[in-house]
Amino acid sequence: MPTTPLIITSAPNGAYKQLSDHPALPLTPSSLAQTARQCLDAGAAMLHLHIRDAAGHHSLDVQGYRDALSAVKAAVGDQMVLQVTSEAARTYHAPAQIAMVRTLRPEAVSVGLRELDQPEIGEAGLADFFAWLARERVMTQVILYDVADLQRWQSLRARGVVPDAPWFLLFVLGRYTAGQTSSPLDLVPFVHAHSGPEPWAVCAFGATEHACVTAAAALGGHVRVGFENNLQLKDGSRAPHNGALVAQAAEAAASLGRPLATARHIRERFGG
Repeated sequence: MPTTPLIITSAPNGAYKQLSDHPALPLTPSSLAQTARQCLDAGAAMLHLHIRDAAGHHSLDVQGYRDALSAVKAAVGDQMVLQVTSEAARTYHAPAQIAMVRTLRPEAVSVGLRELDQPEIGEAGLADFFAWLARERVMTQVILYDVADLQRWQSLRARGVVPDAPWFLLFVLGRYTAGQTSSPLDLVPFVHAHSGPEPWAVCAFGATEHACVTAAAALGGHVRVGFENNLQLKDGSRAPHNGALVAQAAEAAASLGRPLATARHIRERFGG
């Protein structure tokens, strides 16, 4: 059984959900700060955050990110790694996504490979951006939705388009299944196909999120949980807040004999 520290990331809001979906969904800098503290206390060492504009829509506004990051940092200090998203969410295109990351220069970012791997960017543009991320030591998690994405990533790595760096992969389970439901079995093709050195984590949809992250933890992976993908506890009841989902993952780690990673551990491993 793996004994490496388990990285629990909280993804507390996402790009689409609203307060009508859950009253504890954090959409403002102050509510994100409160949620970050709650998730830190429950065992998360990384926060994956989205921001919204004044109308509640997904935003990649740099000043909006700065305001949110400042509020969260005031609540948790250096005890959490703060990872921003560059997600398109049917609003942004690859050039704008890349420009946001370059301007903000966050400590950590998640990037969807298929969102950036577009004709207007090309492999030369990908090479330039990933080289910049490595050079600037931005902790980068690469989101992969299926095995085809993973194989594309492996090809880019093998051909030197993406340089050697401490990349971190995220396997998304069940994104393109009927009803967008996840199963621990969705992890099997990823694990079989993954031949590179990169550590990996999973995220999953719906009440099976907990079963999926437990399977990942048992196989040596890391986990991302939260209202972005799931509002339910493992028993099917509604989670009262994001911290409850983190606490479940921490309990699973304890049952597997895996200690929880701290922000310091993450920085030492992925900070370049």
